[in-house]
Amino acid sequence: MWIKREIAQELTRIAASFPVVVVVGPRQVGKTSVMERTFASYRYVSLDVSANAEMAETRPDDFLRQFPPPLILDEIQYAPAFFRQIKTFVDQNRPRNGLFILSGSQNFMLMKNVADSLAGRAAVIPFSGLSGLEWQAAHESADDTLWREFLWRGGFPRLWDDPDNPVPRDRWYQGYLATYLERDVRNLLQVGNLRDFERFLRACAARCSQTLNMSELGRDVGISATTARQWISVLQASNQIILLEPYYKSLGKRLAKSPKLYFTDTGLAAFLMGFQSAESLWNSSSAGALWENHVISQWQKWRDWHKPAASLWYWRDRGGNEVDLLIESDNRLTAIECKLAERPGWQDLRGIARLSDFYGAEAIAHSFIACTTKQPFDLASKVTAMDGWTTWELPSP
Repeated sequence: MWIKREIAQELTRIAASFPVVVVVGPRQVGKTSVMERTFASYRYVSLDVSANAEMAETRPDDFLRQFPPPLILDEIQYAPAFFRQIKTFVDQNRPRNGLFILSGSQNFMLMKNVADSLAGRAAVIPFSGLSGLEWQAAHESADDTLWREFLWRGGFPRLWDDPDNPVPRDRWYQGYLATYLERDVRNLLQVGNLRDFERFLRACAARCSQTLNMSELGRDVGISATTARQWISVLQASNQIILLEPYYKSLGKRLAKSPKLYFTDTGLAAFLMGFQSAESLWNSSSAGALWENHVISQWQKWRDWHKPAASLWYWRDRGGNEVDLLIESDNRLTAIECKLAERPGWQDLRGIARLSDFYGAEAIAHSFIACTTKQPFDLASKVTAMDGWTTWELPSP
């Protein structure tokens, strides 16, 4: 079953404005499928095939004669030297746009080559698994039980291909994890013991939606804080986690405080945490953390796909009052608090109230509670409870 992706129309628009479009994201999120469907007239070449990568690296002129643009190049990180050839071709064919659609699953290696060779020539689009809006459009009759399944199963498209014969979720994640460790981790970082790195992954999942403490994380796994920091960078580079930075008006303070840790996909986090059913997850003490993770990841997709100029933060004062998400866009702040409840109450507004007192009510355009309500309702002036399974339209400036 093909699930229409939100980003398809945006990709077409961007390709009309840039000679190179770079789509980055984890493995198995549907990058290849959306590129082939969106750019059906383009040639497709995967550099995951060693012969193709070798030709692109060592005989770039022959490669382009055999595969002239417009061209989709998948897993481009396996031919880093070819970026210089792309740059030369683009410069020789200005002002043509939409020449190359590139994709990769190793963000660090890919972005280094983009920055070195394609600065000013490429638009970069982060891509990830199914959003709540995409999944909802394909499951119009989804009830609360099926939404809970989505939180547990996750947004990898393969897990929703055949509703009548679903892929065994645990087996799929077992294979995904093994492939990720063997291919991406070994390529990005020389980890001596992959079993230690897998334990590190599980320790990160246990800290889902928490402030990141490198020393504590390293101690629990038996590695140094320096190694923990390096391994966190691997998870970021391979698009497995989100680090949400704290908001302060002073940029220096923003950089001085610890981020919060989220997974790009709640299904992977739930698998690493050991949940074998949606019911066991939903009835556990971790349900609230995974709900918060889901909401944050949905707004991360919204920013990456529709509003790249927006900034996402969280806010916490010294007294421990916190707002889970601040969206900074058009010089306005929107506050979003995540609550796993159908009818949140006034007691859930403490963080939002403290934020408003701290910066002044005029600094906050509107506040929302992302909960499981079926219908929006107002909790207070400029505070609305919304269905947090999906994103929604923010108030206009």
